[in-house]
Amino acid sequence: MKLNKKQQFILLGVAAVVVIALIFTLIFVFIADKGEEDHEADAFYEEEVVPEPLMLYGICADDYDISESVIRKNEMLSDILSEYGVSQTTIHNVEIAAKDVYSVRKLKEGASYRVLLTKDSVPEIDYFVYDISPTDYAVYAFKDSVYCYTGVLPTDTVINRVSGTIESSLWNAMIDCGAEPVLAVKLSEVYAWTIDFFGIQPEDCFDVIYEDVYVAGDKVGVGKILTSVFENGGKTCRAYYFDDGERGDYYDENGQSLRRQFLKAPLNYTRISSGFSYARRHPITKKVRPHLGVDYAAPSGTPVQSIGDGVVVAKGWDKKGGGNYVKIKHNSVYTTLYMHLKGFAKGIAAGSRVNQGQVIGFVGSTGSSTGPHLDFRVFKNGSAINPLKMEAPPVQPVPDSLMEKYKNIVDKYDLMLTQ
Repeated sequence: MKLNKKQQFILLGVAAVVVIALIFTLIFVFIADKGEEDHEADAFYEEEVVPEPLMLYGICADDYDISESVIRKNEMLSDILSEYGVSQTTIHNVEIAAKDVYSVRKLKEGASYRVLLTKDSVPEIDYFVYDISPTDYAVYAFKDSVYCYTGVLPTDTVINRVSGTIESSLWNAMIDCGAEPVLAVKLSEVYAWTIDFFGIQPEDCFDVIYEDVYVAGDKVGVGKILTSVFENGGKTCRAYYFDDGERGDYYDENGQSLRRQFLKAPLNYTRISSGFSYARRHPITKKVRPHLGVDYAAPSGTPVQSIGDGVVVAKGWDKKGGGNYVKIKHNSVYTTLYMHLKGFAKGIAAGSRVNQGQVIGFVGSTGSSTGPHLDFRVFKNGSAINPLKMEAPPVQPVPDSLMEKYKNIVDKYDLMLTQ
């Protein structure tokens, strides 16, 4: 059948539409297939994740072979570095660079260290890493330039609890409870101003919540004591750790500081060999005369600490039998005297300032003495008083502006202690 011109025109239009639609369909299918291919390619590419480099001590450890050892007796850093071919000039430059950061003279026998060696056919040392403590380290670098820096390893803390009753000593009680003995030292530091730990009695007891510190999953030590209850001679002593934004310290349930202006005792002693008396028979002269102090028996060389901040007003030899002595003025009211010392700590001289707990000398038996001990005396307004009966006022309590925050801490720790 022969079509007229109008029919031919319509037929051509329909055909054109069909062809255009087909072209667009093909283009859409192509784009979709291409998109899927790209997506699959992207997915395949994303699966090829490049692992992050292993960073240790701020160094890319993947670039090095690491050798670990300990410092041997009489071994110095120069000895170790020389074994790895480090020149004497570089070693000298290391000592200079480290002087004000972490002096090479501080390296101790038995401490661990690591050397980082290049992965070359002839390895060279780029870094020496020294363990200051389980968490602190010092790096001595020789790559490109010589320098030194210190750092702290990232740590995790786990809260633990220990409680027990004292039969012989706090140290033994901690061991009996399965706790680390160092926790006994930390607990004695918390209560250093309020409890005489050489006067604790059998059946005294404690309950302590504290932190254990971990590095890379390994326990490296004991952290802070968070709270504790200590029953001493029928008296309950509570302690709560609180950070006021400037420093952390320990306070009682009312926000009063456990820290005092004076320590309970100036040293770790074994026993009190002679007390305060106005009529004591002298062990050497056999004459009865006043002994206006307390004799603490302790091994020769035991460190003696200042019980408070103050200024050394006298240091020397007491011609009346006191041997080597140090006298410290703490304020307008109190002065303390430390006698029969074996020797003096570095820097102790008349006019020098000392801090509470600072070592000022060492137990000895100089002067009129039958054995190593410290004769410790306290003067109030110039008159001798019994050191064992001195009541020292506390330092600043929790400020009123932080009391609400502190009470929340107390409530939190009290709840932990009751569980």
